Amino acid sequence: MNTLLAAALWFAVVGIPAWFFIGPLAAVAVIAALALWRLARHERQIGRLITWAEQPLGTPVPEAGSSWSRAFLALHRRARKAAAQREELREMGERFRLAAEALPEGVVILDQRCNIEWMNPRAELLLGLDSLRDVGMPVSHLVREPEFIAFLEAQKATGVSPPPLQVRPIRSDGRMLQIRGTPFSAGRALLLIEDLTQLDRLETVRRDFVANVSHEMRTPLTVVLGFLETAQDGMAHAKPEEMALYLATALEHAHRMQRLIEDLLMLSSLETDVSPPEDAVDAAALLASVQADTLALSAGRHVITLDNSGPATLIGNGRELQSAFGNLASNAVRYTPEGGQITLNWCRQADGGAVFSVTDSGIGISSQHVPRLTERFYRVDRGRSRDSGGTGLGLAIVKHVLERHQATLKIESKLGVGSTFTAIFPARRIQ
Repeated sequence: MNTLLAAALWFAVVGIPAWFFIGPLAAVAVIAALALWRLARHERQIGRLITWAEQPLGTPVPEAGSSWSRAFLALHRRARKAAAQREELREMGERFRLAAEALPEGVVILDQRCNIEWMNPRAELLLGLDSLRDVGMPVSHLVREPEFIAFLEAQKATGVSPPPLQVRPIRSDGRMLQIRGTPFSAGRALLLIEDLTQLDRLETVRRDFVANVSHEMRTPLTVVLGFLETAQDGMAHAKPEEMALYLATALEHAHRMQRLIEDLLMLSSLETDVSPPEDAVDAAALLASVQADTLALSAGRHVITLDNSGPATLIGNGRELQSAFGNLASNAVRYTPEGGQITLNWCRQADGGAVFSVTDSGIGISSQHVPRLTERFYRVDRGRSRDSGGTGLGLAIVKHVLERHQATLKIESKLGVGSTFTAIFPARRIQ
């Protein structure tokens, strides 16, 4: 309005004097020429505006006079504000994307027809999908388990979140997944996928552990109770030598239960204690103690030698190291026939570390059993292990002890030739 008023005043200032001095027709001609000049000027400014608008954002505002300068500046401010808003929205979208990708759960967004709109990398991994290939595809064509399809149909029919679904999709390599669905935004749905594989394995291990412990305890307990009841019933008529046999057998099985309980307590301690006290352990004294225990267990049935050419000190927990080394040596005694050779060796490595190895000339182990030897209660020959006094927990204890000392266990064995169990300690554990 101010611009129109200024133009009218400008024409009046020029036109009225021209009317009086040069006549009406000449005044109209002057005003028309002036109008054409202003029109051409405005056309020029419009052309400059269009040219400037086509340039990249941030191009300097052209020089312009009067109201056109204000127009250029107003448009420039508006464009900057719109660009700032777009950048803010882009950053918010990027933050959302990064946050969704960082989630430990898989996230899948489905449209109204249950087609995949978006998914994070975790969902790709858990469901065995590919975002480049599978976005836009019906999720039921990719995850075909009947219970999952029924889960989607129930959510779509009711419009509410159904109870979480636990499923093992074929494409997920046997993983146990928990899927939760949440409807949102005009018929869309959000799927949250959680990997329960580790929890499922732990539950399986727990059940197997309870079953194994119950089985291992039941046999000796049954024997002890049976002999005690027999001795009680026949106490008046039993011969002294029979009574001594009953008590000796019951005592043997009671000791077996005691060893089992001690190993269970040791294993529990290894799994729960975060940082056991450590000190500089005298390697020579440790090896001498292990050799003495091995000789006592062998009772002269084997040739046992010790080769100590290693470092004098090992940093760690003495009680745990004694248990690990002792278990390796006692296993050699149990599985080496009478007259066999057992060698305990402690030596330094070229990288500054050290190894403790136990080599025997025993029955050996088939290669398919080697990877599972450190599992709790895993036995190659269950009957032989029980007869020799083993609890089935020795190598599991060795594994945990070595892990707590940043050491590794290497097993080499050949049927009918013998075995070598080697504990490899890093240089930082040696003094």
